Amino acid sequence: SLKSTTVIFGILLAPTLLIYRQPDLGTALLVAASGIFTLYLAGLRWRVLFGFAGLATAAAPVLWMVMKEYQRDRVRTFLNPEADPLGDGWNIIQSKIAVGSGGVWGKGWGEGTQSRLDFLPEHTTDFAFSVFSEEWGWLGVLLVMALYFFVIARCLWMALQSKDTYSRLLAGALALTFFIYIVVNGGMVAGFLPVVGVPMPLISYGGTSAVSLLAGFGLIMSAYSHRKYIGD
Repeated sequence: SLKSTTVIFGILLAPTLLIYRQPDLGTALLVAASGIFTLYLAGLRWRVLFGFAGLATAAAPVLWMVMKEYQRDRVRTFLNPEADPLGDGWNIIQSKIAVGSGGVWGKGWGEGTQSRLDFLPEHTTDFAFSVFSEEWGWLGVLLVMALYFFVIARCLWMALQSKDTYSRLLAGALALTFFIYIVVNGGMVAGFLPVVGVPMPLISYGGTSAVSLLAGFGLIMSAYSHRKYIGD
């Protein structure tokens, strides 16, 4: 019912706003996306999701007013990074140079100039995939993306094999959260999305990210391995 759906979205909104207030917009968006994926896998219809998305879009002016100045700067930089090429636009400009200069074949392992000459900031964390793209080129990116999507497809297949609703929703939501990490970081380094602090899974340096992602894979495999006993 509409009442139940509204209550569920309210529950999802609470942790999202608390994380946003820290402030950590990137993690807040990931939490919101994970919740929406779970609702969709639970059977929520697309038209309901689009309806709430429309309400969120209508509230965008209000969101802009409550955003912190550095968050507004990120949006402005995303729309026109060349407006401040030596300041806020530096990161994304250097990232796009690194991605584009890799070409088809890449420059080779350890031969990337943007990272080795310190033009590209945060080249071990947020922009690690930019370094990979420069050194391994388009073919390397395609290979990594193919491996990523194989893992996602496998996780979704394991979710479908689960016989109880909870295991299916848990495994499916974790798999799609992994997908969001890839899309957000990949879009960020290529200039298609604003710069947020979201690492590329299992490539960007960071112990917390690796532990949380591997723990998620462990939960998916646990749900799959226990499917026989749950259904009996």
